Formats: sequence, C-alpha cells, structure tokens
Amino acid sequence: MTITNIPEAELQALKTRYEQAGQGHVFHFFDQLSVDEQHALYEQLSGLDVDRVNQIYTKAIAGAEAESQSQEASVEPLPQEVFDSTVKASPETISEWQTIGLTQIAQGKVAVILMAGGQGTRLGSSAPKGCYNINLPSTKTLFQLQAERILRLQDIARQYRKPTDSSEGIIPWYIMTSGPTHEATYQFFKEHSFFGLKEENVIFFQQGTLPCLTMDGKIILESKNKVAIAPDGNGGIYAAVQNTGVIQSLKERGVLYTHCYCVDNCLARVADPVFIGYCVSKNTDCGVKTAEKSAPEEPVGVVCKRDGRYGVVEYSEISKEVSEKRNEDGSLTFGAANIANHFFSTAFLERVPTFASELQYHIAKKKIKYVDMETGEQIAPKSNSGMKLECFVFDVFPYAEQFSVLGVDRKEEFSPLKNAPGTGVDCPETSRRDIIAQHVRFVEAAGGKVVGENADDFEKLQFEISPWVSYAGEGLKEIVDGKTIQAPAIIETREDLIRAINH
Repeated sequence: MTITNIPEAELQALKTRYEQAGQGHVFHFFDQLSVDEQHALYEQLSGLDVDRVNQIYTKAIAGAEAESQSQEASVEPLPQEVFDSTVKASPETISEWQTIGLTQIAQGKVAVILMAGGQGTRLGSSAPKGCYNINLPSTKTLFQLQAERILRLQDIARQYRKPTDSSEGIIPWYIMTSGPTHEATYQFFKEHSFFGLKEENVIFFQQGTLPCLTMDGKIILESKNKVAIAPDGNGGIYAAVQNTGVIQSLKERGVLYTHCYCVDNCLARVADPVFIGYCVSKNTDCGVKTAEKSAPEEPVGVVCKRDGRYGVVEYSEISKEVSEKRNEDGSLTFGAANIANHFFSTAFLERVPTFASELQYHIAKKKIKYVDMETGEQIAPKSNSGMKLECFVFDVFPYAEQFSVLGVDRKEEFSPLKNAPGTGVDCPETSRRDIIAQHVRFVEAAGGKVVGENADDFEKLQFEISPWVSYAGEGLKEIVDGKTIQAPAIIETREDLIRAINH
C-alpha cells in the first residue's frame, strides 16, 4: 500500500525519525495536504538531518548562555607579529607585496570567492544585492564593478608571466549564492554575458540552509506543507565549498590561494594583489583585512585575541573602558574593525572539516512567518517569533596555524551597502559618493584635476572611471599628469580619458 505514491514504509520511517527527535509536529497537517503538497513536504523533510539540527540548536543555546554569564570577553590586542598596515607600510614594502600577488595571479594560483547569498530586502529590492544599481553615472551594478576589476587585474598580471608559465593567468570567480538568490543571480550574469568574463570561469554554488526554530527549538512550519528555512550564515561557506565541489575545482585548477569577500562592499579590491602578496609572504593560511574603527563607540566587530585565541569580538561584548583604550600613537588599541574580507589557502579550506564540529552557531532572533497549529492559518508576527541559526566566516580564526591581519585605508577599501536609500549611512547614496570620491583621488594622485559641474560635491558629481581603465589608480599618470578633466565624464576607455581632458 502507498500513500500519495510515497512508499508507506519510507513515510513511516521518516515520521518515526522526526518523532524520536521531538519534531514530529511537522507532520501535523500532512493528511490535509494535496498529493503535490505531500510530496513537497516529504522531499523537504527527507533532505533535513533533524538530529544535526537538534545538536546545532543545543550547542547554540549553550554558547549563548555561556556568553550571557560572562560579563565581557577576555580580550587582548593583536600582537605586532600578525599585524601590518598599508597605511603605515613603506611604498617599497607595498610594491613588494603587490609584485608577489601579481606573480601568483599570473601563475593561475589565485581565485576569488564571493559571498553573495544576501537579498536586498533592507534596500527595498527583491533582487540579489549584487544586482543593485547604486545610481553611478554608468548605472553599473555591484556585480559588474567586481567583474571588471577581475578583468583589469588579469591584464595587469599578464605582465608578470614568465616565458615558462603555462597558465593564462585566469582568476576564477566562485560565487556563493543562497536558495532565494541563486537562480536570479545566475540569470543576471547570463543576461549580461558574464560581464566579459568567460562563463567557464564564473562558478556558482549555493550555501546551505537550516530550518528556522521556535525559541524552544521546534522546527517552524511556514505553511502547512513547508518548513521555514534560512541560509546558514556567511560561515556556511566552509561546508558549501566542500559539499558543492569547489575545493576539488580549486585543486584541479592549481589554485593555492583565495580572496573571499562580501558582495555589498562597493570598494572591494577583488583578488587584491597587495593583500594576496602580503599573506603569501607571511605563509598565511587564514588572513583578514581590517579598517581602523572610526570611533570607540562604532558598533563593529573587532579582530583581536579572545580568550587567548584569534577571533572577532562584538562591540557589545567589551566595556567602554576597553573600547576607548589607545596606543602611544593615539590609535585605538582595539581598533581593527572586521570588514568581512579574507584570505584562505586552499589547504586551510580543505582542513576545515577536521574542526567543523567545534564551530559555534549563533542565534539570530527574527520575525518568522509560521502556521497556527490549531487553525492552520499563516501568521505574520510583529515581534520576534523564532530564531535563525548562523555560523560566521570568522568563526574559523582560532584554528588558523598562521594567522595574519592587514589594516587598510577605509576610504579606499570599505563602503558597505546595507541600508535603504535616504538612510545616510551605508546606503546607495554613500556607496555612489565613495566610489566617485575615490576616482577623483585616483586622478589627483596621478597629477591631474577634475573640474566642471559639481566638481566639489561627490554626491552630485557625474564622473566615473571604469575598472577596465584602472583597478586602483594605476595607468593614469601618463595621460592626466598636469591636466584637468572636464566633468561630466564617464571614462570607459583610455580614449574616453584623453577626450575628457580639458585642453
């Protein structure tokens, strides 16, 4: 006998497994469902490891209780031997790091992993964040800006190829999506011909998901035939690269190092050769970029030593006194703000499963739609109704054998897009402003000047230099030194730049 074409024995075995795990309520409406709905729920529940879900919940609760009992983390500043800064390093040192990085890129040893699982919900957009148009003069999206930086960097790196190198100096781009963003992201790239990159060098993979839970650990039914699920946090990258074949792909391509960053940073220097070179020079297996905190009270996580191990401590976890502590030069002792920008050796990523069971999951209390178990009606709560369980990309820091931190200039490398238009902080307007301000600095550093309408107002100035033309200000001096450039101008080619010069 079968029920809805699902073998009776298999259905009963699944029910028993959930009942024994204390999660049998997920079958509460099963007999009321249509054949298709029963199949959908059966498939979803079959794909969940309910015992693992319970274990993660138990560990997350224990971790949260331990944190609440400890008034503040025992923190120490980063030791000097693991920290350097592009702001303080000499031009010669930065050039050495860059040469190492570009040489590694030229030899095909560098890849990029983009964390792009987030939706633009807070931006008021239904599209993935990378598809967002921040209203640049060129109307380029975050995905397009990053793709063009890769293309430019590949061109620069080819100058560092040796005659004996067999590699074409390709930087493969691995893009981690989530269930809600995967198809839309892939279609966006396809519609735009992968922004000039070869399709075989843009690899999409999905991060994992976990069911949402009630405050007492019960799986939430979003509807009668569907479990509420959520991405497992940006730390889900480690399981995802294992489970989707990314590690194998990296090894087959001969990639030794990866640069990993979040899609919402419009200033991200993708596959940054300075960062790559710095980490390679220190034999780093796990590295991180930081920016100087803007003020002691800025609510950002800080990279430091926590309870004797490298990690990130949230602003709320340290006292006002500790957050305000300063070094002799006046800089904040705990001022290395985490900007979700990482370096990993392929060997390190391959090693993560050996300690994955020790990684902590964190509780994020959210307003989660759920079904009333008595009426079967879906409820859209106005207050937090449950939790999502997430792990963070920095949770692996304590397990690094050679940890390195590179401080960078915030205005050059960090401008996140998180909030709705008009917010005034980390929003489309600030992202646009910061890119245009940077492009003006590129010209000024090369000895030129931008003039014209709104030249002193970066929120209104119509001026932009494509990453195709310059990745980080290089290649401009020979054209703009001693010259003025007339805005408005969108510089897509060197010829555009020459035409924009105010003769």
